[in-house]
Amino acid sequence: MTATQSYDVTADSTAPPSAVWALLLDAPGWPSWSRIDALESEQPAGVGAVRAFRTGKVVTKERITALEPGRRFAYEGAENPQLTDYRAAVELLGLPGGGTRIRWHGTYSARWGRRWFLRRYLRRFMQDMATGLAAHAARVRQ
Repeated sequence: MTATQSYDVTADSTAPPSAVWALLLDAPGWPSWSRIDALESEQPAGVGAVRAFRTGKVVTKERITALEPGRRFAYEGAENPQLTDYRAAVELLGLPGGGTRIRWHGTYSARWGRRWFLRRYLRRFMQDMATGLAAHAARVRQ
């Protein structure tokens, strides 16, 4: 039996939304700011593109479902050994006086024996993703 769970994390960057957006679209660059070891895509970032992530020995695939330039990057799990019904989005909001608020949120289902672990692990992992993206965008901008 599975149950729907979620995570919702934020991070602020001094970089403008356009700089953060450029990093989201740059699949080969993700390992420079995230906990991902490798990200591969056989096609350019576009709706329907499937990207393969490797973290340690685990490989997952995600399909891009929506791109609203400079504002929203959405995706769903295409292949994941731990999660089902995974849907997530990265939303960018320009901050007064400059900078960007990054909101990374998603929902997923997990088997009963993995729920408690995945709830904690994914929230921490995704917070690190948002924080890494925010910091890297600020460094690249300088």
